[in-house]
Amino acid sequence: MRKAKIYIPNKSPMQSGRGKSYKWVLEFETRDPTRNPLMGWESSNDTLSELNLEFSTKELAIEYAKKNKIEVEIIEPKKEKL
Repeated sequence: MRKAKIYIPNKSPMQSGRGKSYKWVLEFETRDPTRNPLMGWESSNDTLSELNLEFSTKELAIEYAKKNKIEVEIIEPKKEKL
């Protein structure tokens, strides 16, 4: 069974507004990461770990995961302090 996490990504430091920051992302975890002996980079033969799916609501992301038998970890967004 595949593992993934569902979350709302943080806005970039170059972004002042809240535009495009309400999409939920389903990101797959990397299976069997290996270390490149020459450069020391982490790599994997799993191409699905490079895929990020965007959803307009958390419920749609959870429904997609259940339909495709994906085990998910949901990370709730932190509330902003004003």
